[in-house]
Amino acid sequence: MANYTAQDVKKLREETDAPMMECKAALDEADGDFEKAKTILREKGKAAAAKRADRTTSEGFVATAVSADGTAVGAVVLECETDFVAKNDGFREIANELAQIFVANDPGTDPLQVAANGKTVGEIVESAVAKIRENIKISKAVRVTTDGKLAVYVHHDGKKGTIIEVVGNTAPEAVEAARQIAIQAVAFPPEFLTKDEVPQSKIDHELEVETQRAINEGKDEKIARNIAMGRINKEYLKKVVLLEQNFYKDEKISVAQFLKEHGHGANVKSFVPLAVGEGA
Repeated sequence: MANYTAQDVKKLREETDAPMMECKAALDEADGDFEKAKTILREKGKAAAAKRADRTTSEGFVATAVSADGTAVGAVVLECETDFVAKNDGFREIANELAQIFVANDPGTDPLQVAANGKTVGEIVESAVAKIRENIKISKAVRVTTDGKLAVYVHHDGKKGTIIEVVGNTAPEAVEAARQIAIQAVAFPPEFLTKDEVPQSKIDHELEVETQRAINEGKDEKIARNIAMGRINKEYLKKVVLLEQNFYKDEKISVAQFLKEHGHGANVKSFVPLAVGEGA
């Protein structure tokens, strides 16, 4: 019989977060060698992660962490297989842990290699897979920094959120205005911040589609083109450009008008969308 105690099993569980029976089995296999048992559990976690890697992850949770001075945000979209797991406190704690790691460490192109507190992010995810028994993956990880301030909103379902970068006035009331715009961006996901960011190729495509639509409605081709331009400004740009959208609390004004009236001189410089199921 392997030489270990109940306290060893408990300690192994605390350090690895593996189920109690698996900790006991690892200590049996390691003949009581604590460090060897940890290695065994880590290898089993890797095997479990590899086995489940091809499973579809259509559920998940968006987690964010904001630095004390509001100039940096770490965010992660952690995906899993089922809604049951996505709503689990343990799963969400892992997502929040990763967000805290990324607020201090740039995830770069391979967030799994980022190390913190003696573990890599990859090891944390592998441990989660071994414990939860579902495929778990990071579909998006970011660290956003600014010379201004950052406002964050995550929807109550935890499936989507937005980071807004505000510059100019960064007083609390300006940041709150930016947070309202973050809510807007979650409710009506835009593709661009300003009209100037929309590629001409997209405008040309929409112009062609809307011109043909007007012609099909019986309009002369010249008139149809003018109608098409009007529809692009009134419909397309108001859909895909954040600052051109009708503000969710008052559709009589645009987001840009809301910012002018309530932003106290602040400007929105950029936005970062976060959503389960949309990847990077």
